[in-house]
Amino acid sequence: MKIIYKPLLLLALLAAMLSISISCTEDDLPNNGEPKISYIRVTKPESSDSLLTAALQGTLLAIVGENLEGASQIWFNDQRATLTPTYISNKSILVSVPSKIPADITNKMKIVFANGKTLEHDFKVQISEPVVASMACEYVLTGEVATIRGDYFYEPLTVTFTGGVKGELVSVEDKILQVRIPEGALPGQVTVTTNFGETKSDFWFRDNRNIYLSSDPFTGWWNQSYVVTAPKEGDPPAINGNYIRVKEVIGGWAWKEVAGGPPDAMGAISKNIPDEAILKPADYNLKFEVNTVKPYTANVLKITVGLNDFNNDQYTWMPPYDTQGQWRTVVIPFEEIASSYEKAGMKMAVNPNGYYTRLLFHGGGELDADISFDNFRVVPKVIKK
Repeated sequence: MKIIYKPLLLLALLAAMLSISISCTEDDLPNNGEPKISYIRVTKPESSDSLLTAALQGTLLAIVGENLEGASQIWFNDQRATLTPTYISNKSILVSVPSKIPADITNKMKIVFANGKTLEHDFKVQISEPVVASMACEYVLTGEVATIRGDYFYEPLTVTFTGGVKGELVSVEDKILQVRIPEGALPGQVTVTTNFGETKSDFWFRDNRNIYLSSDPFTGWWNQSYVVTAPKEGDPPAINGNYIRVKEVIGGWAWKEVAGGPPDAMGAISKNIPDEAILKPADYNLKFEVNTVKPYTANVLKITVGLNDFNNDQYTWMPPYDTQGQWRTVVIPFEEIASSYEKAGMKMAVNPNGYYTRLLFHGGGELDADISFDNFRVVPKVIKK
């Protein structure tokens, strides 16, 4: 009896322990093993206490919950997000909201698991209003096509110019749109409107603010012969009155003054740089239009702007640059120019009498130049609302 009793007792004991173990395991699983979303937040540590019920396209989210490690797909409306396996754990998933605009807006997020189960959660994707960043050229003639760079250019959309006229859309992509300039477009901001919002540009179309070098009319000490007043066949088209064209071979380290002079030679135009740009250069850009019939591949263009004397060293606008015979807008942060002057031992200071101006080719390498310039201006980076 004892021989039989002990094995039976042991088996009964093992069965009881297994039953208890299974029961405890099921009881210990959170939410009985079912997937659950507790909350959604951004991933920045300093904002980890910010819980979200909506987010913009492209936002990186942390989905926090229980039993999430089996996730194989995540959908926002009808757009599937990209999942990275290393960013999936039992308690969290890191995922970015898809950037593509949904066709069917349900305001739901759906997680599909490997076992076929699904989990829905109320979550709204905030469709971005247009971002209007820049124009390839801010001076475009009526009837010609302008290229605007930005983001979230979702059709249907309109492009409205100062003067209240709308451009003809030629091509629309997510980050680039092309528009034909209409009759009646005036200098000023450009407005892009979609079903998801309206945005005015911080740049101006045909920007006529704060121009300190334009040749309309010619002023200064150097090279009036470079000024084109009536373009002939083969010349770049005029985009804003007269322009400067340098068409000659410039030897390495030759001293070739293109334009400029002291305030008394430049006249009233030398006073057009705003005091705030001198005091807070980080808030401004230097802009000008360039047209290279032949590529700018050698030498150096030295720019004097906003100084109370000439500077022979900095700022240098370096090659290469090639517009392939088209006008393009060059944008240089004004703080880079101010910093280059300080390194050379000069500092910008407000001068109500005006500022020295010079464009000077002086650098290494022979340049077979055919390059045109227009509309040198110092303008705000951001238009204050």
